[in-house]
Amino acid sequence: MGVSLSVPRRRAAAAVLAAVVAPAPVAACGLDGGRPESVAAKRSLVIGVKADQPGLGLRLRDGRYIGYDVEVATYVAGRLGVPPERITFRTTPSSVRERALREGQVDMIFATYSITAKRKTQVTFAGPYYVPHQDTLVRADDTEIRNVRDLKGRRLCEVTGSNSARRVIEERKIAAIPVPAPTYSACMDMISEGRIDAVSTDDLILAGFSSGRAVKIINAPFTDEKYGVGLRKGDLDGCEAVNRALTQMYQSGHGARLLSKWFHGSGLKLVGSVPQFEGCS
Repeated sequence: MGVSLSVPRRRAAAAVLAAVVAPAPVAACGLDGGRPESVAAKRSLVIGVKADQPGLGLRLRDGRYIGYDVEVATYVAGRLGVPPERITFRTTPSSVRERALREGQVDMIFATYSITAKRKTQVTFAGPYYVPHQDTLVRADDTEIRNVRDLKGRRLCEVTGSNSARRVIEERKIAAIPVPAPTYSACMDMISEGRIDAVSTDDLILAGFSSGRAVKIINAPFTDEKYGVGLRKGDLDGCEAVNRALTQMYQSGHGARLLSKWFHGSGLKLVGSVPQFEGCS
């Protein structure tokens, strides 16, 4: 026969049982609890680059990536303590850069990523690591397009996710005819085939593509671009660490050597000094 407990003793036993089966209290998280790790603290990095921009970011048939952006990214990662064998490069077209950072598909982006006020609402930018200028590329036998104003009524390549065509049409108020393309590589095929009249974007991009093609840069720059390192929005520690690495890159002379390696002979005036940083936000 079971033992009958008094009301006070039953209450005491229930309290003991509750203490045994109740879940342990969860430790309170700090202010950064649950936030992704800063690139400044990572042991390995996934870095977004272009795959179809000669001289900047180009994917070879064996899967390797080469170019100026790739080498700058490798240098910066090294200064963050991540050696080449722990870097994974990932093709990141212009149209998906913000989403790739937001969703954690990449940790950083070095992909001719111009810093703009609109993008800064979604991305934290380190740098810029270089300041090129927007110029225009035409067919080698074109004698009529000599500056950006001559693009009026001309078919202008418009790459998805890029601001370059918008700067001509909206900011400069030049009535060019935009022709959509997924990448600048596609633009180059289109101009060679006569489907467009011009490509207007950063001079480093144009210089990389012009080699070996029947095209020319008109050497009439009309904007300053700022190539930034894209980071997850709010990664200020990472931003400051990247800026320190970029400063070291230029002060050591390595920045100038990389520019010369990839763009010597392009006819562009290359600047080997530390660019004015935007500030981390």
